[in-house]
Amino acid sequence: MQTVRDGDGNTYLLVKRSDESSLVRDPISGEERYVENAELTVVDGEPPLETASLAVPGVVRRVIRAVHDDRSLGLLVELVDAGPVSVTELMDASGACESELHGRLTEFRATGLVEEVDVVGQRGYEATEDAQKAVRLLRETEPADGVLGGADAEYSSSDT
Repeated sequence: MQTVRDGDGNTYLLVKRSDESSLVRDPISGEERYVENAELTVVDGEPPLETASLAVPGVVRRVIRAVHDDRSLGLLVELVDAGPVSVTELMDASGACESELHGRLTEFRATGLVEEVDVVGQRGYEATEDAQKAVRLLRETEPADGVLGGADAEYSSSDT
């Protein structure tokens, strides 16, 4: 598999090459089509698996990179749903110690998912528009069979 571009600058994954044309896949739509080899250029320095990841919206990819377990994902969802929340409220709600919470929030800030804000005179955090969009997109996927009894219920946070 290789990353290729056509004459119009569109990026594809090379699926199969023959003498005159190649079967390419659009990484975003997944649609495949044949393109003449003369129109294709191999893109050096763009790994094909990174190209394949373009099927997932950028804000969701950012969440995937920043969220390492269900607790982190829950923290981000809580910030999206509850609006600006003080650090004190977050510590009470999460049961996390200050250093653990600080580490998670620092990673979220570094990836542009939350911003530090003032919440009634206390330090707090608020989800960015990108985080809100990503959580909205993630919620559009079909949920598991139940909140605690779905397909992923057999895995606990200690399994990750």
